[in-house]
Amino acid sequence: MAIRKRLMLLVSLMVILSSFMAACSSSTSGGEKKDGKLVIGAAMPVFDDKWLSYLYDSMKAAAKDKDVDLKMVDAKNDSGKQLSQVETFITQGVDAIIINPVDTSAVGPMLDEAKDANIPVVIVNRMPSEKDMKKIYAFVGSESIQSGTMQMEKVADMLGGKGNVAIMTGELGSEAQIKRTEGNKNVVKKNPDMKVVREATGNFQRSEGMKLMENWIQSGDKINAVVANNDEMAIGAIMALEAAGKLNDVIVAGIDGTPDALDYVKSGKLKVSAFQDPMGQGSKSVETAIQAAKGEKLADKNVWVPFELITQDNVDTFIEKWKNAGAN
Repeated sequence: MAIRKRLMLLVSLMVILSSFMAACSSSTSGGEKKDGKLVIGAAMPVFDDKWLSYLYDSMKAAAKDKDVDLKMVDAKNDSGKQLSQVETFITQGVDAIIINPVDTSAVGPMLDEAKDANIPVVIVNRMPSEKDMKKIYAFVGSESIQSGTMQMEKVADMLGGKGNVAIMTGELGSEAQIKRTEGNKNVVKKNPDMKVVREATGNFQRSEGMKLMENWIQSGDKINAVVANNDEMAIGAIMALEAAGKLNDVIVAGIDGTPDALDYVKSGKLKVSAFQDPMGQGSKSVETAIQAAKGEKLADKNVWVPFELITQDNVDTFIEKWKNAGAN
C-alpha cells in the first residue's frame, strides 16, 4: 500500500508540474503563439493616405510571405487613439509592435509602456527624437537630410551654381520639414552665388503650395528655382507658374517620387524629385520586427532605405516600380 501511495503522489506531482509549465508558457508575451506564428501589432497614423497605402500593402505582403500574423490598426491621425491602440497590443501580448507615429513628439508614452511590458518596438517612416530613439529596437525609413541634399545638389547643377531659390517647407516642426530643409540649405551654403530669397510652409499640401507660389509671383521677386519639401507642394507651384506663364523660367523640384509627380517629371514640368520607397520601408519594417521578436541583435539601430534621385532621364524606371506595386 505504501508503494501505491507513493506512486499516486508522484503522478499527482507530475500533473501539477505539467500544468504549471503550461501556464507559464501561455503567459509569456514574447514567444510564438499556439499556431506557431509570431504576432506583430502595427499602429499606423491614418489609412486614408495614398503614399502610406503602399507602405501598408507592402507590410501585409511581407507578413504573409514570412507567415506572420500582422494586426494593423488606424489611429485616424489621433495620437491619443494611437496610444490606446498600442496599449491594446500590449494587453494582447503581441511579440513586437511597429509604429508609424501620428506625431513623433507624442510617441514617448507608447514606447515606455511597451518597454515595461518587454515588447520591442520598431518605428517606421517617421523618425522620433534622439531621446525616444534610445527606447526602440530600430528605426526603418529614409534619411530626410539625404533627400534635401540630393535634390538641391541637382538644382544647383542645373542652375550652374548661381541663382535665386525659393524653398517650400512642409509642416513646421516635422522631422521631414526640418531635415529636408537643412539638406537644401547645406548645399546653398556651398554655392556662394546661390541665394534663398523666399522660404515659407505649404504644409505638404498641393493647394497650399499653389497659393504660396501665387503670392511669390505677385511679389515680383526674381526666382530661378522652387525647391519643395515634397512633390505635392511642387505640383502646386507648377500649377501657379503655368497659369502665370512663367514655368519655362523656373526649375521646380520635389521629393517622394509619387505616381502623380512622375507624370510631371515625364512631361518635363517637374525637373527633379527624390524617390522615397514605401514598398521598401514597409517590407523592411516587418522583417526588422521579426528580428526584434526573436531577440536578434542589430549592428545599427537605423535601417535605412535610401532615397533615389529622379530626373527625366531615368523617370521610366520609377514609373515601372509603381506599376509593379499596383499603382495607377
